[in-house]
Amino acid sequence: MSTFRTGQNIANTRKLNAILSTIIFILILNIAIQIWLLYAALNNALDHHREILIPAFIASAILFVIGLGLLYFLPLGNNKR
Repeated sequence: MSTFRTGQNIANTRKLNAILSTIIFILILNIAIQIWLLYAALNNALDHHREILIPAFIASAILFVIGLGLLYFLPLGNNKR
């Protein structure tokens, strides 16, 4: 029985390129949103509006966990043993 990981590792090159391109795009979007959240949180903190800090931290932590979760879907490559 084949698992997701073994099926992904033996996938053809075009499929691997599509998977990697999609994951990289999502990670770049994820980082851009985190940078925007950091900018908004710092800007509001410097203006003494501290009510945005906790929601921005929670949203950033959720995005970080999503980014870590996407690492599972990265193919390992064709390991021939």
